[in-house]
Amino acid sequence: MTGAERPDVHGPGQRIVLRNEFAVVEVRLDETASGPRLLVRDLESGRAIHLDALEAESLTRMDHADFADLVRPE
Repeated sequence: MTGAERPDVHGPGQRIVLRNEFAVVEVRLDETASGPRLLVRDLESGRAIHLDALEAESLTRMDHADFADLVRPE
C-alpha cells in the first residue's frame, strides 16, 4: 500500500479494519457524543467499546503479557 492509498485516519468516521486469522476489528474516531472517543468494534460479534483519551492512553502502559488472559482461548 502506498502513501496515496492510505486512508485519512485523522477525520471522524474514517475507519481502519484490522484482521488476522483470529479476529476482525474496526477502529474509528467517534465524535457523536460529548467529545471525541475511539470506537473499537469486533466485526464478528458486533460488540463495541468507546474509549476516551485517558482510557486509550492507559493501553500504552500495558504490554502483551497483560492481555494474555483476555485473548487466551477457552
